[in-house]
Amino acid sequence: MRHRSAIKAHRQSVTRHARNVSMKKAMRQAARAASDAAVAKESKTSELLAKASSAFDRAAKSGAIHWKTAARRKARLARRVAAGLAAAPAPAKA
Repeated sequence: MRHRSAIKAHRQSVTRHARNVSMKKAMRQAARAASDAAVAKESKTSELLAKASSAFDRAAKSGAIHWKTAARRKARLARRVAAGLAAAPAPAKA
């Protein structure tokens, strides 16, 4: 790369990639925490679901994911959490 514009564009893409990867990881972790809490029937499930929804919205706002992808994932997570809360309690681990 010799052009200044190409060097800057590469620098920007590296920065954006790092931000997007970080945001997507936070999104996945929040969704997993909410899903696991629902299966375990924890009292803080609704808080974790709200945090996961917020993480999806933040990722969509920054452009890491498309806004319709965020909406779809939020809906699926909400369904999964509702099903997890309604299901029979999980057996205790020995």
